[in-house]
Amino acid sequence: MAWLDFPIKAPQPDAGYFADVLFKRREPHRATFIEYLINEPNKKRVVEEALDREWVPWGGDRAQQERYLDNFIAIFHQLGYDIIRYEQGVSFPGRPGRLASDGRSWVDDHCGAIASWEDFERYDWPSGKSVDLSAYEYISRRMMEGSAIIASSSGGVFEGLKNALMGIDTLSYLLYDDPDLVAAVFDRVGQAIYEFYESLIGLPGLIGFLQGDDMGHKTGTLISVKALRRYVFPWHRKLARLCHDHGLFYCLHSCGNLEEAMEDLIGDVGIDGKHSYEDVIVPVGQFKERYGERIAVLGGVDIDKLTRLPEPELRRYVRGILDACMPGGGYALGSGNSIPDYIPMENYLTMLDEGLRWDRS
Repeated sequence: MAWLDFPIKAPQPDAGYFADVLFKRREPHRATFIEYLINEPNKKRVVEEALDREWVPWGGDRAQQERYLDNFIAIFHQLGYDIIRYEQGVSFPGRPGRLASDGRSWVDDHCGAIASWEDFERYDWPSGKSVDLSAYEYISRRMMEGSAIIASSSGGVFEGLKNALMGIDTLSYLLYDDPDLVAAVFDRVGQAIYEFYESLIGLPGLIGFLQGDDMGHKTGTLISVKALRRYVFPWHRKLARLCHDHGLFYCLHSCGNLEEAMEDLIGDVGIDGKHSYEDVIVPVGQFKERYGERIAVLGGVDIDKLTRLPEPELRRYVRGILDACMPGGGYALGSGNSIPDYIPMENYLTMLDEGLRWDRS
């Protein structure tokens, strides 16, 4: 199929409109977009095939990195986004993940870098104060007038520990065998992410954070809500408060079923919005009915449907989400999770194109 109406010839991003719609300060007359991540192969396809630009991979010297960022900025501007979301922050090196034959890797859930106090003392803990902010600063200088930045640290409070430092198996045992060690590791992770947030405060064009931290699976949370309240939510509360103290919003991306924890996240942590939905858990329209008066709703186009549906059905499905979620504001269109490389690029652009067609003026 053709690349629809992309690229947009004269983009006019309006981050003020995005924020006003997302937080229900005005009635929307058009859709606005949000995306958590776009996989590198799909970025490459968009740049080369939709935008007719030369792809430059990340890496190399500063000049190469800036050429990569120029393409990154162009993706958001020329696909109709009012904002640019960029993720780079504190990383927590752990044991190597498992590698598949096709080059994909995944986390080893059985173990991580820390299983004892001896491991804790030996670990080379990163500081959020030492994160290189040059990419954020470059985007801030080069993005179009009217655009804004939404940032996050790579790896969340729970994910940083679960994915690299302990693994879910070790964490599950230590929650009972050595809760003090669990608390100490969570505090080091949370403090580093907090320091990173502090370092970004004052960046020109920064309007908020969309922090990833997957805490659930299809039927519930990965550890008990009681444990999340003790170890994880206090750090998200501190991050949210830091944002609010500086006029920024704090939204959470978390996969899985968090229904048991939603009152904690809204009433205690103070999140301003939620991202990541699956229709088999809760369709985004139902989530907005339930919580849309209290927090913003981001994304929600189910990944399975975005991957498989033919164009006419996908358009009807996306239009149904827009018609259910856009009236009254409090919603931004995007995928239910991210744009991995198995999602056909045509389907991703069809979703955006249907958003561009939505008009309530």
